[in-house]
Amino acid sequence: MLQRILLPLDGSQLAEIALPHALACAQATRSRLILAHVLQTGNNDPSKAQTVDPLDWRLRKLETSRYLEQKAELLLQEGVEVETVVLLGEAAERIVEYAQEVGADLIVMSSHGQSGLSPWNVSSVVQKVILTTYSSLMIIPAYRAPNVALGELQYRRIVAPLDGSQRAECVIPLLRTLSQKHDAEISLVTAVARPEMIGRTPLSSEDATLVEKLVARNRAESEKYLAQVASRIDNNVTSSVLVSEDVIATLYEFVKRQEADLVVFSAHGSSGNRDRRYGSTVTSFIVYGSTPLLIVQDLPPQKIRKTEAEAVAQRTSNFSQGERMVINAPAAV
Repeated sequence: MLQRILLPLDGSQLAEIALPHALACAQATRSRLILAHVLQTGNNDPSKAQTVDPLDWRLRKLETSRYLEQKAELLLQEGVEVETVVLLGEAAERIVEYAQEVGADLIVMSSHGQSGLSPWNVSSVVQKVILTTYSSLMIIPAYRAPNVALGELQYRRIVAPLDGSQRAECVIPLLRTLSQKHDAEISLVTAVARPEMIGRTPLSSEDATLVEKLVARNRAESEKYLAQVASRIDNNVTSSVLVSEDVIATLYEFVKRQEADLVVFSAHGSSGNRDRRYGSTVTSFIVYGSTPLLIVQDLPPQKIRKTEAEAVAQRTSNFSQGERMVINAPAAV
């Protein structure tokens, strides 16, 4: 279960859209919430971070500290433990480094921040965090997020796509906790792909019969599987088995029809590919989805292979540690 939740803020209203979601997760799991702000140096070489003007740095640091303290005070009033931290360096790199340093179980981010909305589903900073972090992630689409006051967010319906693998089931403890806290309906869903038959001519009657038998078999097994998972959650759960030639598109449409407040995925499913931080379905929802997305990382850092770019960057010391200043807010009573 979660213990530390990291919420990066850049001072913009768009970034603050993630605040109610971070609070909701912290309250449900009784986690400590860490508010972070990265003061960017404008210098691509972290080793030259100290070349910034000392007076300008001190003023920016003071202003940022006050901003974070104000947000922390509001969160403390909601009964969660909060601390704040000011980091120096490049935003995405420092967020990822700090999350790993403090063992953050979850990073909650708005899809866009200070740079404003864009035609892309997530900003460049958020994209970099997604592609390099080892933590679980929660991404809130800033372009369609409702205006919800702090402490008033209520998840009514949570969709959890499952594929029958043990990896996908790592979301169950969190689903159970969120459901109990918010009295939310959990909608479990499995999409069964119709088998693809190779051939340049229409299917024969025998082939068509074989396809339907396979589909019927997989549907029956999926229904049995979802019933077993639902019994483990044991709180306001529905289940659906969908049959489609395009599994991802079918899941998109299902989420929209359900009017889901949150979609919860395991980072990997049945493939468990360690060469990628996320499976293909999760990646597609990151790039094209429009519903708040919670991705539970099922693999520890040492099990995920670094990309070639990461390996080269580490060898050339481009990911050297930046600086930070910690400002501790008092724990909630």
